[in-house]
Amino acid sequence: MEVTNLQRFDGSHVTCTEQIRDQIKAHEMKINTEHVPVPKDLKELVSLLRQVFAHDYVNVDYVTKLIENYKSNAKDWRQYAKYDPHKYTRNLIDEGNGKYNILLLCWAESQGSSIHDHSNAHCFMKCLDGELLETKYEWPDDSQENQEMKERSKTVMKKNDVCYINDSIGLHRVENTSHTRPSISLHVYIPPYLECKGFDQQTGKARSCKITFYSKFGNKVSN
Repeated sequence: MEVTNLQRFDGSHVTCTEQIRDQIKAHEMKINTEHVPVPKDLKELVSLLRQVFAHDYVNVDYVTKLIENYKSNAKDWRQYAKYDPHKYTRNLIDEGNGKYNILLLCWAESQGSSIHDHSNAHCFMKCLDGELLETKYEWPDDSQENQEMKERSKTVMKKNDVCYINDSIGLHRVENTSHTRPSISLHVYIPPYLECKGFDQQTGKARSCKITFYSKFGNKVSN
């Protein structure tokens, strides 16, 4: 069985030696992407992710397939869907085992994120409802000041689509471009982080952004 996209939690690639294979087996990690479980609901997906992240390695292909295999059902995530009319919201579903977290992001009409990095974390994103536009960007060139950021690609994510990014791939922005319909997305971050960098599209200048939660486990966080 060949493992082609195995990474550490810091995003660095792993040479899959026999010792590492034994470690994977010891943690009962099923790395054959042709036999990834199909979660019957969000609760089971959360449970399976806890098993997958019980070790020190991230099999990007396996996790992507596992998240793809979950088919969105509003009754699974409705309790976590909290909107704000002025900004998109980050709603904590599960804190994981301390190595990752799972969030539900709610995008009202025409809301979007800034261009941002992921603080050396893995980011898996699944569209649960509506549509989202993901725009990827190159990292700004530190040798040049006030230079407009270079766009790499645009992807329209429809219901049940999954994407993946980390800082070695680049930066991205996520937007709900609809003026009439909200959108929902599921995000898995490994490891979790409390701060990232946001970037000005026109100048490439970075600023520090603190990560906050609008709600935790279905309950709105008090300000």
